Amino acid sequence: MSSTERGAHAADAIRRILVAVDASPESARAADYVCHLTLPGALIRIVSVAENPRVLLPLGSMTDAELQLARDELARDAEQAVARARKMFADAGIEVESGVIDISRQGGYTANALIDAAAEWKADLLVLGARQHHGMLRWVEGTVSEFATTRALCSILIVPAGYEADIGPSPQRILFALDGSTASLDALRAGLRLALPESRLRAIYVIDRAVRLTDFVPIHVLEEAFVEEGHVALARAADAFAEVANRAETALVKTEPVSDDVPHAIVREAGRWHADLLVVGTHGRRGVARWLLGSVAARTARLACTPVLLARPARDA
Repeated sequence: MSSTERGAHAADAIRRILVAVDASPESARAADYVCHLTLPGALIRIVSVAENPRVLLPLGSMTDAELQLARDELARDAEQAVARARKMFADAGIEVESGVIDISRQGGYTANALIDAAAEWKADLLVLGARQHHGMLRWVEGTVSEFATTRALCSILIVPAGYEADIGPSPQRILFALDGSTASLDALRAGLRLALPESRLRAIYVIDRAVRLTDFVPIHVLEEAFVEEGHVALARAADAFAEVANRAETALVKTEPVSDDVPHAIVREAGRWHADLLVVGTHGRRGVARWLLGSVAARTARLACTPVLLARPARDA
């Protein structure tokens, strides 16, 4: 199958996928999801991080010999995680590269090591399972340095722990969450690179109706502005969908008037529509000034029980 048949331009195709694994079931779930992505010609590399025991363990009383034993065990765990993932891909008839990233001596965080590895390998997509061991997703939650979060150059696919649907050829139903910004439209185009010819597409814009103490503008005025912006955003999405042959639709979605927010509304819609991929941009309009930190994208990724693509535009976009 050619990339034009997938509804994407050949120049924008996802060609290099870095899959981060560890010993957790969530990691295996993420690898299984990638096995079912139909990306002809894509190069897949599996990596696991052998962590620095000084980051993980209280080391005040550890001898050098005990420290070395801990390093050896962490390296062995990483190698076994890679071997299990390699077998999964081999059973699916998919050739992969693999390697272990050893930070057990020089120090550093898993997240930084993964983002550096993705950049050095020029990955188009970094894949990991949510709630993997050793805080692999701490950077999504903003507890790893801003240095690491701002350096991510590629899109990131997160397969959450709560994703329990049977995994078949994926994705079949892609939900795109827009906020009216150019970045969110770029994210939509980036997400289309994963669409199969038979994938159904749905773009939504969430009208935030929830009243908060920090709102100084009457809620009906804000809602009218959101509706106007939403219609413009969805019209642009419809134009993008017109470039592909997939069955596609758009919709305005509203939060509840109280005790609700945009991320929860997005996640509810993904569940209601039975999406098997949720696409959000990483530089939106609603107060998102930095890569992920404090953003709608980050909060949506933490809440979702659907695989989430934190999409960045293609490098040449």
